[in-house]
Amino acid sequence: MRKLLLTCWLLLLASGICYLFWSNEWKYLQPTPVPQNYVSVGTGQLIDIDTKLQADKSKPVFIHFFNPDCPCSRFNAPHFNSLVKKYGDRFTFSVVVVDRSGKYTAEEVKSKFDFNVPVSFDTTIATLCGVYSTPQAVIINSDRKLYYRGNYNRSRFCTDTKSNYAEMAITSLLSNESKPLFSQYALKAYGCQVNTCSK
Repeated sequence: MRKLLLTCWLLLLASGICYLFWSNEWKYLQPTPVPQNYVSVGTGQLIDIDTKLQADKSKPVFIHFFNPDCPCSRFNAPHFNSLVKKYGDRFTFSVVVVDRSGKYTAEEVKSKFDFNVPVSFDTTIATLCGVYSTPQAVIINSDRKLYYRGNYNRSRFCTDTKSNYAEMAITSLLSNESKPLFSQYALKAYGCQVNTCSK
């Protein structure tokens, strides 16, 4: 009887550990499912962003799609802030929060994550840019054409300097070089699905 109870306890413990690993790590390593009603937006497509965001028309725009309840977004915030510090004079940076719960204000998001750029809650911008996952980086050139939409880094904590995809796109746009050939880890959405982000 004691062996049976011990076996049941160990199975329950192992199941709990597996569930925690799945919910906090493994599911975010899988590509985000593409929504059924997804409309693809291709690189080079004109994006009428100036009616949605206050942007300097002479500068390219960098939009950070973010959800405070998405663990991947929270891990990514310091990296995004470092890009703003480094390139803030050459880009118009903006954060678009895709949280539909309405439990956050722009000031709360700015304060909690140290964002020093405008914060918008206009979720139509995500559709306009073809974004269905957070965190995602979108770069629109000064001609208002989509230059890059994808991940910041292959590493969840943005620590792998060899896969700083968003920064690679920034530097290639600023130097007028041909855009780097990105792998699926850069261009396939990973993270929290926009309509199902949760803690």
